[in-house]
Amino acid sequence: MFPFAALSSEESAADLLEQVRWRDGLQCPRCRSSSVIKYGSYRAFQRYLCKDCDRTFNDKTRTIFAHAKIALNEWLFAIYTFVRFNTSIRQLTAELDLSYKTLHRRVERFAKALDAPSIELCGPVEIDELYVSAGLKGRERDGPSRSRGLSTRGRGTYEGDKPPVFTLVDRESGKRYVIPAKSADESTVRLLLAGREKEPLTVYTDGFRAYDPLDDDERFHRESVIHANNEYVDGDAHVNTCESHGSLVRPWLSPHRGVSKDKLTHYLRAFQLRRQIYRKSGREALRHVLRKVL
Repeated sequence: MFPFAALSSEESAADLLEQVRWRDGLQCPRCRSSSVIKYGSYRAFQRYLCKDCDRTFNDKTRTIFAHAKIALNEWLFAIYTFVRFNTSIRQLTAELDLSYKTLHRRVERFAKALDAPSIELCGPVEIDELYVSAGLKGRERDGPSRSRGLSTRGRGTYEGDKPPVFTLVDRESGKRYVIPAKSADESTVRLLLAGREKEPLTVYTDGFRAYDPLDDDERFHRESVIHANNEYVDGDAHVNTCESHGSLVRPWLSPHRGVSKDKLTHYLRAFQLRRQIYRKSGREALRHVLRKVL
């Protein structure tokens, strides 16, 4: 359900922001003191005075929403529809009657505020890789645009504007991770698997050569399936969950008509956030999104 009540006005959006931000108690965002009193208002937002540092603040102070010229309910509408429904920024400009530049900056600022996922692996773990088209969108080019420059099939490279994206699935905890990388090699694989809680860690892979060194490492127990031999499941060994989760990445990027590889990380963090709110109600999903950026 869409959270109509929370986004109907700036006052209702301000009430939601206040509830989420101070859910653990009101404190000064500068000195962290809890000696705070109400001190008037600023537009639709409650204003406060800190008795320790003698400075005032409101519910937006030191958040990504501070000093914004657009109404908070419009910004939350853009964030919610971007994450929940994968709405393109061009479509949002039509819905909100705001300029593309304004909305692009707000959505980009939101995506940058999302924390990088902390990879914690209990095991067993599936790991797989896919390659997405992400080029030089938004950069100044020295030469003319390339004709179908991103249409090469198969494995790619970061330098070739087709960076690898690794998907990891922890079967014990059920957590899923989507991590972009600059190369699909042994060092990247070891870095992704470094957050293991116990050894040896059982790792299920396909036949990609970057996973081969795990066979000789006593810290890992690798089981693989060779797709080239039409082998996709061998007992517990498969990467079907990774492939299923990874198959959603390209449709997520598609409405944005090309993503810069410099900003691919931000778009994939928003993708992971979308999976977290997948089965939440509209208001609870919006509260969850707010908690992630505050």
